[in-house]
Amino acid sequence: MSGIYIHIPFCKQACHYCDFHFSTSLKKKDNLINALEKELELRKGEFKGTTVETIYFGGGTPSLLTIEELQSLINTVYKYYKVSKTPEITLEANPDDLSEQQVLKLSKSPINRLSIGIQSFFEDDLKLMNRAHNAKEARQCIEETVRYFDNVSIDLIYGIPGLSNERWKENIDIALSYGVPHISSYALTVEPRTALESLIKKGLIKNVNDDQAQEQFHLLIERLEAHDFQHYELSNFGKLDYFSKNNSAYWQGKAYIGIGPSAHSFDGDNRSWNVSNNTKYIKSIEKGLLPMETETLSVTDKYNEYVMTGLRTIWGVSLNKVAENFGENFRDYLLLQSQPFIKQQLLYIDDEKLLVTKKGKFLSDGIASDLFKINVS
Repeated sequence: MSGIYIHIPFCKQACHYCDFHFSTSLKKKDNLINALEKELELRKGEFKGTTVETIYFGGGTPSLLTIEELQSLINTVYKYYKVSKTPEITLEANPDDLSEQQVLKLSKSPINRLSIGIQSFFEDDLKLMNRAHNAKEARQCIEETVRYFDNVSIDLIYGIPGLSNERWKENIDIALSYGVPHISSYALTVEPRTALESLIKKGLIKNVNDDQAQEQFHLLIERLEAHDFQHYELSNFGKLDYFSKNNSAYWQGKAYIGIGPSAHSFDGDNRSWNVSNNTKYIKSIEKGLLPMETETLSVTDKYNEYVMTGLRTIWGVSLNKVAENFGENFRDYLLLQSQPFIKQQLLYIDDEKLLVTKKGKFLSDGIASDLFKINVS
């Protein structure tokens, strides 16, 4: 199994917390789409004999593209790659782009999964984050989407300054009331060189409170699990049969190709990434050159990545797989480093798998970094 990620680097406006690569100018949209199709052609040899199971349009804001533009990109994938008979084709979308007419058009396209960036159902939160949509559009778009799509995911953000636990519970309950089968939820983080960081430094917005974010994370788990959602990855909750196939492949270390400026790729041994500049990307692709840097992962790198991704998921870190893929010394090291966290009831071992307890989930990335192996080949 493999997947193709297509990065659409355009947004109507910049969210205050975002540090992804995008542009608010659509002037080069046609050239960019041509370049994306050309890159798909240039890289067709990378997946020879491999079936593409997932196609994921991320961004940026892919819902800014027309149905015809999305269809053209999908057709290009089918032209140059072997695609599964029933691929998961996801479009990330913003509520202000999802009019009933647009949702109806999308439902008639090959796209069969929508991931909608709601973030909050409350006006104050949306204004603080500088989202392009309002609270009314947030509700309306889900009402329309669930009428035409079965597989719908929505994003919610917790830990927002001024977001009380009561209002956070209300956010979750509103989401649940629409019957969506998948929810992705993230703590608001203050990334360097973002508008949010600047506003906090100037004292115009309160800083993020980590303790409150942790409380809201546990409230989220409690509420969603009570409604039959499985917490299958640190930030992702799905009903049975509705886990994101695209994202699950990332966490399980499967190969994927990233198309577009700033997009990352992984083939099992090498990680590569495209230049984060639309103009440089387009010019390079037009010359038939991939604007890409590549890093070959050492055994230690692969072990560290496996520990990091495994601890984030319900599948955990297989001790047997560590021994088979990296060597017994890595397994012994992992068991030794895990002991303090097991004693603190942050980690546990079940069926030869190392897993994070409920208490440890919010801290899983930090725990994983303490289990990393340094400078060992």
